[in-house]
Amino acid sequence: MKSCVLAYSGGLDTSVILGWLQDQGYEVHAVYVDLGQPCENREEIMQKARNGGAVSSRLIDAREEMCRDFAFPVLAWQAKYEQIYLLGTSIARPLISKICLQVAREVGATAYAHGATGKGNDQCRFQLAAEALDPNVQMIAPWRIKEFRDAFPGRTELIAYCENKNIPVKASTAKPYSSDENVLHISYEAGQLEELDVNGVEMVDFGMGVSPEEAPDVAEAVTIGFASGVPVSLNGQQVSALEMVEQLNQIAGRNGVGRIDMVENRFVGMKSRGVYESPGMTVLYDALMYVEQLTMDRDLMHLRDRLAPEVAEMVYYGFWYTPKMDALLSFIHEAQQPVTGEVTLKLYKGNISVDSRSSPNSLYDAEIATMEGGGSYNQDDAEGFLRIQGLPSRVQGTVRPRQY
Repeated sequence: MKSCVLAYSGGLDTSVILGWLQDQGYEVHAVYVDLGQPCENREEIMQKARNGGAVSSRLIDAREEMCRDFAFPVLAWQAKYEQIYLLGTSIARPLISKICLQVAREVGATAYAHGATGKGNDQCRFQLAAEALDPNVQMIAPWRIKEFRDAFPGRTELIAYCENKNIPVKASTAKPYSSDENVLHISYEAGQLEELDVNGVEMVDFGMGVSPEEAPDVAEAVTIGFASGVPVSLNGQQVSALEMVEQLNQIAGRNGVGRIDMVENRFVGMKSRGVYESPGMTVLYDALMYVEQLTMDRDLMHLRDRLAPEVAEMVYYGFWYTPKMDALLSFIHEAQQPVTGEVTLKLYKGNISVDSRSSPNSLYDAEIATMEGGGSYNQDDAEGFLRIQGLPSRVQGTVRPRQY
């Protein structure tokens, strides 16, 4: 028989696809990649895959790897897609593809299947990553296959298929939106969220924290330590990458931090509306920024900031395993070498403010920066500095005077 690996979540789509692939003559190896999905019962999902006919089903814990090797390098870039999205789903997809291909190699499967829609970004991220790692891989994307879409034109038919095959699913035709989750964030889209006159943050039943209105009336302080741009300590305790994200999710979540509602430009060309919550990573972005302000050279920081949107776009589109990304990751590793220090933030009803910051590598010199008299900065030097800087403008103004 033909054999394939299925990136399996246990949700409506992959539950149907597991059965459909068997109907097409495939032996299916179901792979659930544990990325810290906060609202899922893992044993139930594994049992469901076995009951659904998977010849093997395995859960692979990739939580630490995702935080350490994927999320934290993106954090070091301060990369946000279209200025706001912290890329929680995008970061996870190349890791899922890598793990599924590792399983495929182990079990001798030649095909890799996923449940991403043909309209979305995830199909790009899964496939671009998989083909970069194994150029000969056969991709199976049922939503891009006409026969599958004809059989399942909507959620009603998917749910009916599950009922006919006694496949338990939580989905219902009345569910107002869909969600995708991992330890970095939860995303919410589709359904009623496609209507722009719906207030997304009021409609969504968030899974990682409370609303700012429900958060405590007293600010909570949190202290984060960095070593060469990597978060390593929380409130004075050394923690792993996963522990850092999980604990900050709890702290920031109870203070209403990290919710956004945006209309974004998908890689395939359409605009879509998404609501996201990312409490822990939102705090880490701010915390790293404050340590960078002390320790990173101005011109290096500005170059990083110009390149950051490019990195965010590559992650969002799915170009993780590329020479360009390899080079950019090497660049940011070097750029972050002096970014060591500690920052204390205060979290209050969805807001983040800095309380204190320090670094052994601080470039901030109060004697130079002071507005008071004295110090090692000679203000007379600014006269010549500005005469040189203004020379091109003076020449231009002489040759082509501006009206004013």
